[in-house]
Amino acid sequence: MLGNLLDNACQWARSQVRIHLREDTAAALLEVLVEDDGPGMPPEARELATTRFGRLDEAAAGSGLGLAIVTEIAAMYEGSLELGNSALGGLAAHLRLPAGMA
Repeated sequence: MLGNLLDNACQWARSQVRIHLREDTAAALLEVLVEDDGPGMPPEARELATTRFGRLDEAAAGSGLGLAIVTEIAAMYEGSLELGNSALGGLAAHLRLPAGMA
């Protein structure tokens, strides 16, 4: 999952990718935040980006499977992937997994 998120961030970043790891012991969650300073993604496109073959830019490299795979594996472990805006200006991918499963 982390490999797919980092590949995506590195592909779209202009010059910076940032990773935050955090364990929320109160909620028993492991949280991974991957951010980039790329062009970002409009909110209305985020659901499509997490579906199989949901490519937003057909000219860019990739198959459109990376974020879908992360979403599906996270769900198998009762976790989640949420896409949002990064403080760096690009996309933020917030992966949450039960701490006991990580």
